Amino acid sequence: MKKLTYLLIGCILISFQYVNAQGAPDYSGGMKVKLNEDGSKYFRIISWAQFWTQYNSDRPLDANGNEQSDVNFSIRRARVLMYAQLNEKFLILTHFGLNSLNGDNMSPIGTGDRSQLFFHGVWGQFNFNKNHAIGGGLHYWNGISRLNNQSTLNMMTLDNQRQAWATIGLSDQFARHMGVYFKGKFERFQYRLAINDAVTNNLQETANPVPDGNAVYAGRRLLGSKDAGRTYAGYFDFHFFDQESNFLPYKVGSYLGGKKVFNIGAGFFYHPNGSVVANTAGELSGEDVTIFGIDAFYDAPIGKKGGAITAYALAQFNDYGKNYTLGRTYETGSLLHGHVGYVLPSDKKTKFQPYVQFDARKIDAIDDNATSFGVGLNTYLSGHHSKLSLEYFNTKYGNSDAVGTLTLQAMIYL
Repeated sequence: MKKLTYLLIGCILISFQYVNAQGAPDYSGGMKVKLNEDGSKYFRIISWAQFWTQYNSDRPLDANGNEQSDVNFSIRRARVLMYAQLNEKFLILTHFGLNSLNGDNMSPIGTGDRSQLFFHGVWGQFNFNKNHAIGGGLHYWNGISRLNNQSTLNMMTLDNQRQAWATIGLSDQFARHMGVYFKGKFERFQYRLAINDAVTNNLQETANPVPDGNAVYAGRRLLGSKDAGRTYAGYFDFHFFDQESNFLPYKVGSYLGGKKVFNIGAGFFYHPNGSVVANTAGELSGEDVTIFGIDAFYDAPIGKKGGAITAYALAQFNDYGKNYTLGRTYETGSLLHGHVGYVLPSDKKTKFQPYVQFDARKIDAIDDNATSFGVGLNTYLSGHHSKLSLEYFNTKYGNSDAVGTLTLQAMIYL
C-alpha cells in the first residue's frame, strides 16, 4: 500500500506541473482560427488526454499463469477533434485518437494488428436552418440515453457507465455508426434520429450460435446485409430550464453550476435480426435487438460561493436476443443507474466535487443480478480543462466475489 501511495503522490505532482503550463482558470479551451473577417468561416481544434493509475489486488492470472501487478498505468484516452464551418449551411467534423493504451496492448513500433490511432468520427452536415440539420458519415448522433451520447471531456464520474454505451463493438465502431442522422429542436424539445449500417466484423466475428443455445450478435454476418444490415436509433429530450446546445452531439456530464438545467429524455436503438439463434436442428433465425432508455438530468448552482449539484438517473431495458451475454458487459436484461455530485462552495479557483454512483442490473442469462457502487472526488484546478479524479469502484456480479478498483486520473483538455 505504501508503494501505491508514492505512485499516487507522484502522479499528482506531475499533474500540477502540466497545470501550471496550461494557463488561468478562465481558459476557454481549444484553438479557433477565423478564415474570414467576421468569423463565419473557421476551424477549431480541441485536444484532451486522460492518464490513469489503477490499483486492483484481485486481478486474475495472465495467459501464462503468472500473477499480475496490483498497480497499472494506462492512457485511458488521447484524442484530437477538429471541426470547420465553411458557412452557416455546412459543417465538417473529424475526430481521431486512441483508448486504453497500456503495457499489454502497446506495439513495439506503434504499428501492427494492435489498433492505436483510429477515427472516432468523420461526418459532414447540411443545415436546413438554425434549428434543423441532416448529416452523414461515421457519426456519434446516437439513441437510447444521454449517457450513450456522453462527451468524454466533462464526465462527472471517472468514466461513463459502461452498459449505457450499449452497442460499442456490436453494431458500430466504438460507439460510432456509419450512416445518416437528423437533428434539431422545436423550442425546448430536441431530437436526434439516425439510420445506420451495422458492422459485419464485430466483437463476435468468430462466434456462431449453437443448437438451442443463447443468441449471438452476428445478424449481418450470418444472415446478410439485406435482412440484418440496418440499425435505427433516436433520442428525444425536453429542456425545462436553460437549454443545452445541440451544435455537436456530445452531452455534458456536469456544468459545475454554470447552467441551471433540468431535462427529461427517452430514446431507443433497434436492429432487426441483429442477433441470431439456432434451433435444435441447427437452423438459423434472426432475433431483433431492441434497447430503450428513459432518463433525467439536473444541474444547478447552489448558493453564492460556487456550490452546485449534478444528478442523473437512467432506466435502460436491453433485449439483445435469447439469454444474450458477452463479457459481463452486454446482456439481455435491465439497468438502473444513478449518480449525484456536489461542488463544495468556495471562493478559491480550485473546486472539489465529491460524488457517488450506483448501478443495479438484472441479467437474464444468469437469472441473477449485478450491482456496482462508486465513490469519488474530482479536483478541478481549471474547471474541466485541468482535473484530478480519485474513485473507488466496486462491482458484484451474480454469485461471484465483489471486485474493487481504485483509480487516479489526471486529465488535461486544451
